Formats: sequence, C-alpha cells, structure tokens
Amino acid sequence: MRKLRISLSLIAFLFLGTASRVVAQSTAADSHAQVHALKITILSTMLADEGIGEWGFAALVEADGRKILFDTGARPNTVLENARELKLDLSDVQDVILSHFHDDHTSGLLTLRREFSKSNPKALSRVHVANGIFLERRGHNPNPMIQIKKDYEATGGVFVVHDKPEELFPGIWLSGPVPRAYPEKNYSSGTEVNTGTEWVADTVPDDQSLVFNTSHGLVLLSGCGHSGIINTLQYARGFLRPAPVDAAIGGFHLFAANDQQLAWTASKLKEYQTARILGAHCTGIESVYRLRELLGLTRQTCLVGTIGAVYDLNSGIKTGPIAQ
Repeated sequence: MRKLRISLSLIAFLFLGTASRVVAQSTAADSHAQVHALKITILSTMLADEGIGEWGFAALVEADGRKILFDTGARPNTVLENARELKLDLSDVQDVILSHFHDDHTSGLLTLRREFSKSNPKALSRVHVANGIFLERRGHNPNPMIQIKKDYEATGGVFVVHDKPEELFPGIWLSGPVPRAYPEKNYSSGTEVNTGTEWVADTVPDDQSLVFNTSHGLVLLSGCGHSGIINTLQYARGFLRPAPVDAAIGGFHLFAANDQQLAWTASKLKEYQTARILGAHCTGIESVYRLRELLGLTRQTCLVGTIGAVYDLNSGIKTGPIAQ
C-alpha cells in the first residue's frame, strides 16, 4: 500500500509538472503582440479589371498605422502605375519585404525607390530579405538580385538579411527561410544555385512570408509559397502560436498541382481551420476553386486575387467584379 501511495504521488507530481509547463507555454504563446487593424491590397497579379495585370506579385500592407510593401511586381513600372490608379500613396512606406529572388517579385524595387525618394529619402529605403537571396544561380532563373543589390545600395537603401523568424513590428512576423517538413515541391526545376562549394538544384531556400498575429487568428501573406503553404503555416504555428488561420493571401504556386496534391493541401488547411483564401499570382484560378470546394468555403471567403483586391481583418475580402 505504501508503494502504491508513493506511485500515485509520483504520478500526480509528474502530471502537475506537465500541466504547469503546458500552461506556461500557452501563456507565453498567447503573450505575443497582436495586430488590431490590418488591410492588404494587391498591387501586382495576373487578373485585372482595373490597373495593369502581369505574371507577378506585390501587395501593400497597412497594419496598425504602419505600411509595408510586400514584393514589387514583375515589370519596373507595374506597381507604380497601379498604386497611382488605385490612389494609394507609397511615398511614406519605408520597409519592403522581398519574398524571394525571382524577377516577377523584385523588378519594381529600383523604380519605386528612385521615384519616391525624390520627395522622401526614407521611402522604400529598407528591404528585408531571407538568407540566400543573393546566391549565384544558373539555368532557367538567373538571379537578378545580384545586380539589383548594387544599384539599390547606390541609392542609399539597405538590405536586412534574415535567417530566422523576426518580429518586425508588434504582431507582424517575417518567417525567414522556412523548413521543408513536407515534400511540397512548389518550385520549378531547371535552375541551380551556387552554395559556395558546389552547384545544386535550386529549391528557392530564400523563400519567406509575412505572418500577422491577430485576434481572429493568423494571417499569412505569401509571394509564391515556394516553401509550400503547409510548411509555412506549420512553421508559423510553431514559432508564433497554433491558432486558426483567418486568411491565406497571395501566391502559393499551386497552378500545376494535381487533384491528389490539392486534396492533401486542403486537408491540412482544414486542420488549421483556414477561414479565408485570396489566391493570386501563381496559385492558379482552377486551384482556388478546387480549394473552395474541398474546404467548404464560399464565393465570399475563397476568391481569386485581382489588382486592387483587398483583405480586411474586420470586413473580409473584396475583389474586382471579374472575380466575384
């Protein structure tokens, strides 16, 4: 009987200790700052009933009084012209995120910096990139960022290189390079990258996303999602908190995904309680509709992104008439 009492005491001690650790971890996770006002407007994608459409991506983030430009489009003038048509002011944007090195996300950077620095020297003067973005490439996708880096720094701008998740502003997190826990091969073949010691297949290791911690859950903003939308969300739910996903916005490189891949992706998005999707750029129109069906979402909660399409934390998604 004495041994039984000791065993029960030990079990109780271990249980209470584990419970305390769980509570402590939960409290720590819930202690992260939250974004209370969030608006994301697409400035570059293929579908347009206003502005200029292109194979590229860019979006303006407005969060709790701060502005961030996420990617800069495929052609030098697209984002500049679309912002003007949409009557969006980029002159007071200091921080830029480049999701990865591909030219359909980086080509507008110099145009925007040169244009808006005329009136504001700090405009678009700080660019956040992930480790690996300046590596030499050969093959299908040579690296434009090697020359862009020289030209951009000549304007007085600076690059900030990230190799891990960073909270840029309260509640606004940059993922940095994303671990590939699942085999989501969401990138094209035919390009090699120089690691410094050898040439290897380019998996776009510099791919990164923005994650917003909100009272509604996590919001993901992605350029191409070469790391995989599920890899990225799982990583974010690890370094931030395992909250439901209020919205996944941007490009997710699912345009060539087969039915089996889309079904698996949808099953994981459902597991994460994903409430809204605004799929632009390389997500693929048919893939967006398939995800809508598989997730049981609606024409109001799962849409194809257009130029000028808006996600708002409180009012949801609004797109141009062509995508409604």
